[in-house]
Amino acid sequence: MALLQTSLIWIVYAVVIAILLAVASVFIYIYQTPRDRSPSVTLTCILAITSLLATVLLLPVDVALVSSTTSSKLGRRKDWATQDAVDSITYSLTIVYYLLYSLDALLCLLVIPFTYFWYEEYDEVAAEAGEQTLGQRLWGALKYTLSFVAIVVIIFLVGFFAPVAKDKGDLDLDYFKRLLTENHGERALTFALGLLMTVGICLYVLYTSAGLALFPISLIKTAPSISSPTLRATTAQQLEANRERQRQLEGRCGGNPELLSSKDRRELDTLTREERTLIRRQRLVEETQGEGRSWLMRAWYKVGAIFRPFKLIGGILLLLVAFVVWVSMLLTSIDKAKNSICKHRCGYILGHINVFNPVNWTLVQSAKVFPVDYAIFTVLVLLLFCSSVVGIAVVGIRFLWIRIFQIRQGHTSPQALLLATALLMLMILALNYSISMVVAPQYATFGPQTFCDRAPSLPLGQPDCTNSKDLIKPCSELAKNPAARQVCTPSVVSTFLNRITLNFPFFGVVFFWAQFFFLGIYLIVFVTSLFRAPKLDERQLDEDAEEAEEEGLLASTGRRFGATWQDITGRAGQTGHSGD
Repeated sequence: MALLQTSLIWIVYAVVIAILLAVASVFIYIYQTPRDRSPSVTLTCILAITSLLATVLLLPVDVALVSSTTSSKLGRRKDWATQDAVDSITYSLTIVYYLLYSLDALLCLLVIPFTYFWYEEYDEVAAEAGEQTLGQRLWGALKYTLSFVAIVVIIFLVGFFAPVAKDKGDLDLDYFKRLLTENHGERALTFALGLLMTVGICLYVLYTSAGLALFPISLIKTAPSISSPTLRATTAQQLEANRERQRQLEGRCGGNPELLSSKDRRELDTLTREERTLIRRQRLVEETQGEGRSWLMRAWYKVGAIFRPFKLIGGILLLLVAFVVWVSMLLTSIDKAKNSICKHRCGYILGHINVFNPVNWTLVQSAKVFPVDYAIFTVLVLLLFCSSVVGIAVVGIRFLWIRIFQIRQGHTSPQALLLATALLMLMILALNYSISMVVAPQYATFGPQTFCDRAPSLPLGQPDCTNSKDLIKPCSELAKNPAARQVCTPSVVSTFLNRITLNFPFFGVVFFWAQFFFLGIYLIVFVTSLFRAPKLDERQLDEDAEEAEEEGLLASTGRRFGATWQDITGRAGQTGHSGD
């Protein structure tokens, strides 16, 4: 029975990884520019995003496996869950985590930089002329990547020799004492992971907070008032009428505008500007319908048209979910500030939650019926991932106040795609900490595990609360009953994250205060977006966004359904367009 349950949990994880691979592939394919695709860039980005999401979504598997050793109804371990069996489960999970974290660090610090320089080194003219060989291109990419190799070596050397926090007198619990590591190799990996999370938390605060506020509201506010086929037909008619009128005016003057009257010259200038606008609009419609693109892009636009009427409902639901997540983060952050066992000296570690947390409660309750919690957790992770993408698209990739690259569907260059992937990797690492330690700390640490808090007068041994349900209590790090140490098994990921904050309290302090900045930026962007439709930087508005605004993206709901049907069928109906 135990083997069957464990196998089922891993099978579910494998299915999720396959889905993640498909999601990452579609995401990269949709965002990259079709005119400048690079197989190496595409493959690297897909692998990197899949690896990071697989790392985060290993958490429900971790919780399910360690929770499968106990009976939450009886508050004791199951008969098959001997200490050797439990150690075997945690050891296998530790190996998987080490592999995934090492792969994430390798991709972020070495593979992505190498791929970036490999793409930059390509000279099409020199390659066609035979002046650039594969070896020259390889050496050029390796030469610039060596600086990143040096950074990796320095990080691990610092982590190898950096002093960790010493055992504090107020840490009188075996759980926390075990986290103070003396293994230099483990210390180096812990330091490197903490440093990457620190960089990621800064990006997470900037991009994900803004995206979490804008993403649901953008779904609620944006939907086209006219279908693409209808808009195309109308635009073609207007363009033909415009050009006919220009031909008439040019016929009067024999091709010399100076011979026209001032009134006719102004009209000709107006017609010329209008023609450029109509041409841009026509190109936008063709892109929207996926014309000239692959079958996958055309299918993507059709699916988008099918689900367009549900944008409003989906946006409202996501808005509620985002608000609940925000409230959960606020409650846990306040709880940490007030009830942390040793405040900043141990990175604001929280022994057990003291305030009701809605997201945490939902996941703990659903974890009793696997894989319900997995589905909820996956939706939560994908929401925050999509919010990070939206944040990058709105803010752009910047150096201080200077925008370097912009991320747009179908217009993202390979260099921008690689940089965006690196940013997403760092943000997902920070997301891993935020969900595990702030959004749902009890779920991420012990899941639904309970223990029998028996009276001291009762004999020790295998705890049993069959006759008294009141004695069953949730597991926590601060549980002093010996029965808790016999029964409760913390998840492997919580051990990793608590080890980072306990051994290097500076990281924990940064993680803790970053949550408040996240909450503040979310609130500011959310309130602002309620009164102003989200858009990109006005100085660099894209033609497609500009034309979308001209065509009235914030139209009435009734007209959205007619537009949707015409987009799906690809045929224009009676336009009835008389100007809004």
